[in-house]
Amino acid sequence: MRSLRHVATSYEVLFLTALIWFLAKFLRYAFPPLFEVLQGTYGVSNTVLGTAFTGFMLAYAAMQFPSGLFADRLGSVVVITAGASLTAVAALVLVVDSPFVVVVVAMLLMGVGTGMHKTVAVRLLSRAYPDHTGRTLGIQDTVGVFGGIAAPAAVVFVLGVSGGPVTEWRLLFLAAALVGFALAGAFVIRVPSRVPSDARKRATDPDEHGGIGRYVALFREWQFSTFVLMTLLFSFAYNGVVAFLPVYLIDEAGVPTATASLLYALLFAAGPVQIVTGEASDRIGIASILVGTLTVAAVSLAALVSFSPTGNTWLLGIAVVCIGIGAHGHRPIRGAYLLSVVPVSIAGGSLGVVRTLLMGAGALAPAAVGILSDMAGFRPAFWLLTASMGGAAGLAVLLWFAGE
Repeated sequence: MRSLRHVATSYEVLFLTALIWFLAKFLRYAFPPLFEVLQGTYGVSNTVLGTAFTGFMLAYAAMQFPSGLFADRLGSVVVITAGASLTAVAALVLVVDSPFVVVVVAMLLMGVGTGMHKTVAVRLLSRAYPDHTGRTLGIQDTVGVFGGIAAPAAVVFVLGVSGGPVTEWRLLFLAAALVGFALAGAFVIRVPSRVPSDARKRATDPDEHGGIGRYVALFREWQFSTFVLMTLLFSFAYNGVVAFLPVYLIDEAGVPTATASLLYALLFAAGPVQIVTGEASDRIGIASILVGTLTVAAVSLAALVSFSPTGNTWLLGIAVVCIGIGAHGHRPIRGAYLLSVVPVSIAGGSLGVVRTLLMGAGALAPAAVGILSDMAGFRPAFWLLTASMGGAAGLAVLLWFAGE
Protein backbone atom coordinates (compact mmCIF):
# COMPACT_ATOMS: atom_id res chain seq x y z
CA MET A 1 0.00 0.00 0.00
CA ARG A 2 2.84 2.34 0.87
CA SER A 3 4.51 1.71 -2.48
CA LEU A 4 1.29 2.43 -4.35
CA ARG A 5 0.90 5.66 -2.41
CA HIS A 6 4.49 6.59 -3.26
CA VAL A 7 3.91 5.95 -6.98
CA ALA A 8 0.73 8.03 -6.91
CA THR A 9 2.55 10.90 -5.21
CA SER A 10 5.53 10.66 -7.57
CA TYR A 11 3.32 10.99 -10.63
CA GLU A 12 0.90 13.55 -9.24
CA VAL A 13 2.53 16.36 -11.23
CA LEU A 14 2.19 14.36 -14.44
CA PHE A 15 -1.39 13.38 -13.58
CA LEU A 16 -2.64 16.94 -12.99
CA THR A 17 -0.66 18.43 -15.87
CA ALA A 18 -2.01 15.80 -18.25
CA LEU A 19 -5.61 16.29 -17.08
CA ILE A 20 -5.42 20.02 -17.78
CA TRP A 21 -4.09 19.16 -21.25
CA PHE A 22 -6.99 16.71 -21.66
CA LEU A 23 -9.43 19.54 -20.95
CA ALA A 24 -7.64 21.86 -23.40
CA LYS A 25 -7.78 19.28 -26.20
CA PHE A 26 -11.36 18.34 -25.35
CA LEU A 27 -12.52 21.93 -25.76
CA ARG A 28 -10.55 22.45 -28.96
CA TYR A 29 -11.92 19.35 -30.65
CA ALA A 30 -15.46 19.85 -29.42
CA PHE A 31 -15.90 22.64 -31.97
CA PRO A 32 -15.47 20.76 -35.30
CA PRO A 33 -18.27 18.25 -34.48
CA LEU A 34 -20.42 21.27 -33.58
CA PHE A 35 -19.85 23.04 -36.90
CA GLU A 36 -23.00 21.57 -38.46
CA VAL A 37 -25.06 22.61 -35.42
CA LEU A 38 -23.55 26.08 -35.37
CA GLN A 39 -24.28 26.48 -39.08
CA GLY A 40 -27.93 25.68 -38.45
CA THR A 41 -28.17 27.82 -35.33
CA TYR A 42 -26.42 30.94 -36.59
CA GLY A 43 -26.68 30.55 -40.38
CA VAL A 44 -22.93 30.87 -41.02
CA SER A 45 -20.79 29.34 -43.78
CA ASN A 46 -17.77 27.03 -43.79
CA THR A 47 -15.60 30.08 -44.36
CA VAL A 48 -16.96 31.86 -41.29
CA LEU A 49 -16.64 28.78 -39.08
CA GLY A 50 -13.17 28.01 -40.41
CA THR A 51 -12.08 31.59 -39.79
CA ALA A 52 -13.51 31.52 -36.25
CA PHE A 53 -11.63 28.32 -35.53
CA THR A 54 -8.52 29.89 -37.03
CA GLY A 55 -9.00 32.74 -34.56
CA PHE A 56 -9.09 30.19 -31.74
CA MET A 57 -5.87 28.62 -33.01
CA LEU A 58 -4.15 31.97 -33.60
CA ALA A 59 -4.93 33.01 -30.03
CA TYR A 60 -3.53 29.67 -28.91
CA ALA A 61 -0.42 30.17 -31.05
CA ALA A 62 0.12 33.73 -29.86
CA MET A 63 0.48 32.55 -26.26
CA GLN A 64 3.25 30.02 -26.88
CA PHE A 65 6.23 32.33 -26.61
CA PRO A 66 4.83 34.65 -23.90
CA SER A 67 3.84 31.67 -21.74
CA GLY A 68 7.27 30.09 -22.16
CA LEU A 69 8.99 33.37 -21.39
CA PHE A 70 6.82 33.92 -18.30
CA ALA A 71 7.58 30.38 -17.17
CA ASP A 72 11.31 31.10 -17.45
CA ARG A 73 10.83 34.17 -15.27
CA LEU A 74 7.83 33.44 -12.99
CA GLY A 75 7.68 29.67 -12.85
CA SER A 76 5.58 27.02 -14.55
CA VAL A 77 2.98 26.60 -11.81
CA VAL A 78 1.81 30.21 -11.99
CA VAL A 79 1.41 30.13 -15.77
CA ILE A 80 -0.36 26.77 -15.97
CA THR A 81 -2.79 27.69 -13.18
CA ALA A 82 -3.63 31.01 -14.84
CA GLY A 83 -4.23 29.31 -18.19
CA ALA A 84 -6.54 26.66 -16.73
CA SER A 85 -8.52 29.32 -14.89
CA LEU A 86 -8.95 31.49 -17.99
CA THR A 87 -10.04 28.45 -20.01
CA ALA A 88 -12.73 27.69 -17.43
CA VAL A 89 -13.97 31.27 -17.54
CA ALA A 90 -14.17 31.18 -21.35
CA ALA A 91 -16.13 27.91 -21.26
CA LEU A 92 -18.52 29.46 -18.75
CA VAL A 93 -19.26 32.30 -21.20
CA LEU A 94 -20.72 29.76 -23.65
CA VAL A 95 -23.20 28.43 -21.12
CA VAL A 96 -25.61 31.33 -21.72
CA ASP A 97 -27.48 31.70 -25.03
CA SER A 98 -25.83 34.56 -26.91
CA PRO A 99 -25.09 35.96 -30.40
CA PHE A 100 -22.45 34.35 -32.59
CA VAL A 101 -20.01 37.18 -31.89
CA VAL A 102 -19.99 36.14 -28.23
CA VAL A 103 -19.23 32.57 -29.28
CA VAL A 104 -16.26 33.88 -31.27
CA VAL A 105 -15.01 35.96 -28.33
CA ALA A 106 -15.29 32.94 -26.03
CA MET A 107 -13.35 30.86 -28.56
CA LEU A 108 -10.58 33.48 -28.61
CA LEU A 109 -10.39 33.54 -24.81
CA MET A 110 -10.32 29.76 -24.79
CA GLY A 111 -7.47 29.87 -27.28
CA VAL A 112 -5.50 32.18 -24.98
CA GLY A 113 -6.17 30.04 -21.91
CA THR A 114 -5.34 26.70 -23.48
CA GLY A 115 -2.35 28.27 -25.24
CA MET A 116 -0.72 28.92 -21.88
CA HIS A 117 -0.39 25.21 -21.09
CA LYS A 118 1.54 22.99 -23.50
CA THR A 119 4.81 24.90 -23.86
CA VAL A 120 5.05 25.35 -20.11
CA ALA A 121 3.95 21.79 -19.39
CA VAL A 122 6.77 20.38 -21.53
CA ARG A 123 9.25 22.47 -19.55
CA LEU A 124 7.71 21.47 -16.21
CA LEU A 125 7.61 17.74 -16.94
CA SER A 126 11.16 17.69 -18.32
CA ARG A 127 12.38 19.08 -15.00
CA ALA A 128 10.10 17.03 -12.77
CA TYR A 129 11.08 13.78 -14.57
CA PRO A 130 14.51 14.45 -16.12
CA ASP A 131 15.33 10.78 -16.71
CA HIS A 132 12.07 10.00 -18.49
CA THR A 133 11.29 13.10 -20.52
CA GLY A 134 10.17 11.27 -23.66
CA ARG A 135 7.97 8.89 -21.67
CA THR A 136 6.23 11.58 -19.63
CA LEU A 137 5.67 13.80 -22.66
CA GLY A 138 4.23 10.80 -24.46
CA ILE A 139 1.89 10.05 -21.57
CA GLN A 140 0.73 13.67 -21.36
CA ASP A 141 0.06 13.85 -25.09
CA THR A 142 -1.76 10.50 -24.97
CA VAL A 143 -4.04 11.75 -22.21
CA GLY A 144 -4.65 14.87 -24.28
CA VAL A 145 -5.56 12.73 -27.28
CA PHE A 146 -8.33 11.13 -25.26
CA GLY A 147 -9.80 14.62 -25.06
CA GLY A 148 -10.16 14.41 -28.83
CA ILE A 149 -11.81 11.01 -28.51
CA ALA A 150 -14.18 12.16 -25.80
CA ALA A 151 -15.22 15.42 -27.48
CA PRO A 152 -17.24 13.96 -30.42
CA ALA A 153 -18.92 11.46 -28.10
CA ALA A 154 -19.78 14.23 -25.65
CA VAL A 155 -21.25 16.34 -28.45
CA VAL A 156 -23.47 13.45 -29.57
CA PHE A 157 -24.59 12.96 -25.96
CA VAL A 158 -25.37 16.56 -25.09
CA LEU A 159 -27.26 17.15 -28.34
CA GLY A 160 -29.73 14.57 -27.09
CA VAL A 161 -30.24 16.29 -23.75
CA SER A 162 -32.80 19.06 -23.28
CA GLY A 163 -34.65 20.86 -20.55
CA GLY A 164 -33.74 23.59 -18.07
CA PRO A 165 -32.14 26.99 -18.72
CA VAL A 166 -28.98 25.43 -20.15
CA THR A 167 -29.76 23.07 -23.02
CA GLU A 168 -28.10 20.90 -25.62
CA TRP A 169 -24.47 21.67 -26.54
CA ARG A 170 -24.05 24.37 -23.89
CA LEU A 171 -24.13 21.67 -21.22
CA LEU A 172 -20.77 20.51 -22.53
CA PHE A 173 -19.18 23.87 -21.75
CA LEU A 174 -20.82 24.07 -18.33
CA ALA A 175 -19.23 20.75 -17.38
CA ALA A 176 -15.88 21.86 -18.86
CA ALA A 177 -15.93 25.10 -16.84
CA LEU A 178 -16.54 23.26 -13.56
CA VAL A 179 -13.78 20.75 -14.29
CA GLY A 180 -11.41 23.54 -15.29
CA PHE A 181 -11.84 25.44 -12.03
CA ALA A 182 -11.37 22.22 -10.03
CA LEU A 183 -8.16 21.30 -11.88
CA ALA A 184 -6.71 24.80 -11.52
CA GLY A 185 -7.32 24.68 -7.77
CA ALA A 186 -5.81 21.21 -7.39
CA PHE A 187 -2.79 22.17 -9.47
CA VAL A 188 -1.87 25.26 -7.48
CA ILE A 189 -2.33 23.40 -4.19
CA ARG A 190 -0.61 20.09 -4.95
CA VAL A 191 2.12 20.78 -7.51
CA PRO A 192 4.44 23.50 -6.09
CA SER A 193 5.92 21.25 -3.41
CA ARG A 194 6.58 18.45 -5.91
CA VAL A 195 8.63 20.21 -8.61
CA PRO A 196 12.15 21.71 -8.71
CA SER A 197 12.29 25.23 -7.37
CA ASP A 198 13.26 26.71 -10.74
CA ALA A 199 9.96 25.47 -12.16
CA ARG A 200 7.92 27.45 -9.67
CA LYS A 201 9.94 30.52 -8.57
CA ARG A 202 10.84 33.82 -10.14
CA ALA A 203 14.37 34.08 -11.44
CA THR A 204 16.51 36.24 -9.16
CA ASP A 205 18.84 37.39 -11.92
CA PRO A 206 17.10 39.21 -14.79
CA ASP A 207 20.02 38.38 -17.08
CA GLU A 208 20.00 34.70 -16.22
CA HIS A 209 17.81 33.81 -19.16
CA GLY A 210 19.31 36.24 -21.65
CA GLY A 211 17.54 38.61 -23.96
CA ILE A 212 15.32 38.00 -26.97
CA GLY A 213 18.46 37.75 -29.10
CA ARG A 214 19.30 34.37 -27.59
CA TYR A 215 16.05 32.96 -28.94
CA VAL A 216 16.53 34.54 -32.36
CA ALA A 217 20.09 33.22 -32.59
CA LEU A 218 18.81 29.64 -32.58
CA PHE A 219 17.52 30.11 -36.12
CA ARG A 220 21.03 30.71 -37.48
CA GLU A 221 21.62 26.96 -37.23
CA TRP A 222 20.27 25.41 -40.45
CA GLN A 223 19.31 22.14 -38.78
CA PHE A 224 17.25 23.98 -36.17
CA SER A 225 15.55 26.10 -38.86
CA THR A 226 14.88 22.97 -40.93
CA PHE A 227 13.31 21.30 -37.91
CA VAL A 228 11.10 24.35 -37.36
CA LEU A 229 9.99 24.34 -41.02
CA MET A 230 9.22 20.63 -40.73
CA THR A 231 6.98 21.27 -37.73
CA LEU A 232 5.24 24.15 -39.51
CA LEU A 233 4.31 21.94 -42.47
CA PHE A 234 3.14 19.18 -40.15
CA SER A 235 1.06 21.57 -38.06
CA PHE A 236 -0.63 23.11 -41.11
CA ALA A 237 -1.59 19.69 -42.45
CA TYR A 238 -2.72 18.18 -39.16
CA ASN A 239 -4.80 21.15 -38.01
CA GLY A 240 -6.49 21.35 -41.39
CA VAL A 241 -7.47 17.70 -41.10
CA VAL A 242 -8.82 17.90 -37.55
CA ALA A 243 -10.81 21.06 -38.27
CA PHE A 244 -12.79 19.66 -41.21
CA LEU A 245 -12.47 15.87 -41.22
CA PRO A 246 -16.11 15.21 -40.13
CA VAL A 247 -17.52 17.58 -42.76
CA TYR A 248 -15.10 16.23 -45.39
CA LEU A 249 -16.26 12.66 -44.78
CA ILE A 250 -19.91 13.68 -45.01
CA ASP A 251 -19.53 15.77 -48.18
CA GLU A 252 -16.87 13.84 -50.12
CA ALA A 253 -17.29 10.25 -48.92
CA GLY A 254 -21.04 10.40 -48.40
CA VAL A 255 -20.94 8.79 -44.95
CA PRO A 256 -23.70 9.52 -42.39
CA THR A 257 -23.10 12.17 -39.75
CA ALA A 258 -22.87 9.63 -36.91
CA THR A 259 -20.33 7.57 -38.87
CA ALA A 260 -18.28 10.67 -39.62
CA SER A 261 -18.16 11.47 -35.89
CA LEU A 262 -17.05 7.90 -35.14
CA LEU A 263 -14.29 8.05 -37.74
CA TYR A 264 -13.24 11.42 -36.36
CA ALA A 265 -12.89 9.85 -32.91
CA LEU A 266 -10.70 7.12 -34.43
CA LEU A 267 -8.21 9.81 -35.41
CA PHE A 268 -7.57 10.35 -31.71
CA ALA A 269 -7.93 6.72 -30.65
CA ALA A 270 -4.44 6.14 -32.04
CA GLY A 271 -3.07 8.52 -29.40
CA PRO A 272 -1.51 5.90 -27.09
CA VAL A 273 1.16 5.35 -29.74
CA GLN A 274 2.79 8.47 -28.26
CA ILE A 275 3.86 6.47 -25.23
CA VAL A 276 5.63 4.03 -27.54
CA THR A 277 7.34 6.69 -29.66
CA GLY A 278 8.24 8.75 -26.60
CA GLU A 279 9.84 5.73 -24.94
CA ALA A 280 11.63 4.88 -28.21
CA SER A 281 13.09 8.39 -28.40
CA ASP A 282 14.57 7.90 -24.92
CA ARG A 283 16.15 4.61 -25.97
CA ILE A 284 17.14 4.75 -29.67
CA GLY A 285 17.12 8.41 -30.65
CA ILE A 286 14.83 10.85 -32.39
CA ALA A 287 15.66 11.23 -36.09
CA SER A 288 14.53 7.81 -37.34
CA ILE A 289 11.26 8.08 -35.44
CA LEU A 290 10.62 11.53 -36.89
CA VAL A 291 10.97 10.07 -40.38
CA GLY A 292 8.79 7.05 -39.64
CA THR A 293 5.90 8.90 -38.01
CA LEU A 294 5.69 11.67 -40.59
CA THR A 295 5.94 9.24 -43.50
CA VAL A 296 3.07 7.16 -42.10
CA ALA A 297 0.97 10.31 -41.65
CA ALA A 298 1.67 11.57 -45.20
CA VAL A 299 0.99 8.25 -46.94
CA SER A 300 -2.17 7.67 -44.91
CA LEU A 301 -3.53 11.13 -45.66
CA ALA A 302 -2.97 10.53 -49.37
CA ALA A 303 -4.83 7.23 -49.01
CA LEU A 304 -7.76 8.95 -47.28
CA VAL A 305 -8.19 11.44 -50.12
CA SER A 306 -7.83 8.69 -52.72
CA PHE A 307 -10.34 6.36 -51.01
CA SER A 308 -12.96 9.01 -50.21
CA PRO A 309 -14.90 8.74 -53.51
CA THR A 310 -15.51 5.03 -52.82
CA GLY A 311 -17.32 5.74 -49.57
CA ASN A 312 -15.85 2.52 -48.16
CA THR A 313 -16.06 2.97 -44.40
CA TRP A 314 -13.45 0.29 -43.65
CA LEU A 315 -10.83 1.80 -45.96
CA LEU A 316 -11.54 5.28 -44.66
CA GLY A 317 -11.35 4.06 -41.07
CA ILE A 318 -7.97 2.39 -41.63
CA ALA A 319 -6.63 5.53 -43.29
CA VAL A 320 -7.86 7.72 -40.43
CA VAL A 321 -6.32 5.46 -37.77
CA CYS A 322 -2.98 5.43 -39.63
CA ILE A 323 -3.04 9.24 -39.90
CA GLY A 324 -3.54 9.29 -36.14
CA ILE A 325 -0.66 6.87 -35.56
CA GLY A 326 1.75 8.98 -37.59
CA ALA A 327 0.58 12.37 -36.38
CA HIS A 328 0.26 11.54 -32.69
CA GLY A 329 3.47 9.53 -32.70
CA HIS A 330 5.27 12.64 -33.93
CA ARG A 331 4.15 14.94 -31.11
CA PRO A 332 6.33 13.92 -28.13
CA ILE A 333 9.34 13.55 -30.40
CA ARG A 334 9.46 17.16 -31.48
CA GLY A 335 9.32 18.35 -27.86
CA ALA A 336 12.07 15.94 -26.80
CA TYR A 337 14.21 17.04 -29.75
CA LEU A 338 13.88 20.69 -28.88
CA LEU A 339 14.71 20.18 -25.23
CA SER A 340 17.83 18.26 -26.24
CA VAL A 341 19.30 21.07 -28.35
CA VAL A 342 18.52 24.30 -26.48
CA PRO A 343 20.08 25.63 -23.24
CA VAL A 344 18.09 24.83 -20.10
CA SER A 345 17.96 28.50 -19.07
CA ILE A 346 15.93 29.44 -22.18
CA ALA A 347 14.12 26.14 -22.70
CA GLY A 348 10.66 27.54 -22.01
CA GLY A 349 11.05 30.57 -24.26
CA SER A 350 12.73 28.57 -27.01
CA LEU A 351 9.97 26.02 -27.07
CA GLY A 352 7.51 28.90 -26.99
CA VAL A 353 9.09 30.48 -30.09
CA VAL A 354 8.84 27.25 -32.04
CA ARG A 355 5.32 26.48 -30.87
CA THR A 356 4.19 30.02 -31.71
CA LEU A 357 5.34 29.50 -35.28
CA LEU A 358 4.00 25.97 -35.69
CA MET A 359 0.65 26.79 -34.09
CA GLY A 360 0.45 29.94 -36.20
CA ALA A 361 0.87 27.81 -39.31
CA GLY A 362 -1.68 25.36 -37.95
CA ALA A 363 -4.10 28.16 -37.18
CA LEU A 364 -4.13 29.23 -40.83
CA ALA A 365 -5.20 25.77 -41.95
CA PRO A 366 -8.90 25.87 -40.96
CA ALA A 367 -9.44 29.16 -42.78
CA ALA A 368 -7.48 27.94 -45.81
CA VAL A 369 -9.44 24.69 -45.97
CA GLY A 370 -12.74 26.49 -45.45
CA ILE A 371 -12.07 29.02 -48.21
CA LEU A 372 -10.70 26.46 -50.68
CA SER A 373 -13.56 24.05 -49.98
CA ASP A 374 -16.13 26.76 -50.70
CA MET A 375 -14.32 27.68 -53.93
CA ALA A 376 -13.18 24.32 -55.34
CA GLY A 377 -14.41 21.57 -53.02
CA PHE A 378 -12.92 19.61 -50.16
CA ARG A 379 -10.74 17.19 -52.15
CA PRO A 380 -8.39 19.90 -53.54
CA ALA A 381 -8.13 21.33 -50.03
CA PHE A 382 -7.19 17.94 -48.58
CA TRP A 383 -4.68 17.32 -51.37
CA LEU A 384 -3.02 20.58 -50.28
CA LEU A 385 -2.85 19.23 -46.73
CA THR A 386 -1.35 15.99 -48.06
CA ALA A 387 1.38 17.90 -49.88
CA SER A 388 2.18 19.81 -46.70
CA MET A 389 2.50 16.58 -44.67
CA GLY A 390 4.68 15.07 -47.40
CA GLY A 391 6.96 18.08 -47.27
CA ALA A 392 7.37 17.62 -43.52
CA ALA A 393 8.34 13.97 -44.05
CA GLY A 394 10.90 14.99 -46.67
CA LEU A 395 12.54 17.47 -44.30
CA ALA A 396 12.65 14.79 -41.58
CA VAL A 397 14.61 12.58 -43.96
CA LEU A 398 17.04 15.47 -44.56
CA LEU A 399 17.58 15.90 -40.82
CA TRP A 400 18.08 12.15 -40.42
CA PHE A 401 20.86 12.06 -43.02
CA ALA A 402 22.44 15.24 -41.67
CA GLY A 403 22.66 13.72 -38.22
CA GLU A 404 24.51 10.61 -39.36
